Amino acid sequence: MTDSRDRRTTKAYLNDSFLRSSDARALRILSEYLEPQSRLAHYQVEDTIVFMGSARLIGHEQAQAELKAAEAEAGDVAKARMRLEMSRYYEASRELARRLTEWSKGLSGSQRRFVVCTGGGPGIMEAANRGASEARGVNVGLSISLPLEESGNPHITRELSFQFHYFFMRKFWFAYLAKAVIFFPGGFGTFDELFEMLTLVQTRKVRKHMPLVLFGTRYWEEVINFDALARYGVIDPNDVNLFYRTDSVEDAFNYLTAELSKHADAERGAIL
Repeated sequence: MTDSRDRRTTKAYLNDSFLRSSDARALRILSEYLEPQSRLAHYQVEDTIVFMGSARLIGHEQAQAELKAAEAEAGDVAKARMRLEMSRYYEASRELARRLTEWSKGLSGSQRRFVVCTGGGPGIMEAANRGASEARGVNVGLSISLPLEESGNPHITRELSFQFHYFFMRKFWFAYLAKAVIFFPGGFGTFDELFEMLTLVQTRKVRKHMPLVLFGTRYWEEVINFDALARYGVIDPNDVNLFYRTDSVEDAFNYLTAELSKHADAERGAIL
């Protein structure tokens, strides 16, 4: 009788079994909107520069050590060499995030502008959070709970490390706060995020200027033939101008800071 009475008198918002049920899904979705909104506002994060790319890439030092070990132990040398070649994107992400953070910290105003934001995982994401941290800037990690991937790399500002259950709510926060997005080489997840952003910009569902940078021209030209899409008539020829391609940290930095300086203040508070 006691247990039955206790269950009847439990407040709904304290009923864990209800909150985890399918009937309460709408509440869980709403919480992934309201809780990040509250925390971001508290720490005065107004807008972000989003870094996206593979979780599998590693830094140059680690890649060199792996190649040396592979050569010494008759391991997969070809794979290790490719890991070393691709490590340049980890280092580029780290350096670009550091430079953009130093630049943003020099801007006037009380709000934190153009804060580095990533998906919170390893690889390119870790590199960007690491670079921002090395510049002594706050940075954001929007991680997702996955069975086989770590989340919440150690370089994210602790108070701004989020973990989402719903991919679509995580994507909302990427797009809602972003004033620019940089795409480094990546796999299915990066492609998903790239085409989502391109679709939002192409259809003008994003009502703000949104510079999109594809970093690593050889990689992107090889894995996605945008010119073929235009040639077959499934996109407009002008759609290939929705993004900027580069291989240079200096070039990416100059392009992004010029675009953000030109457009961002006029579009403060622009929404999806």
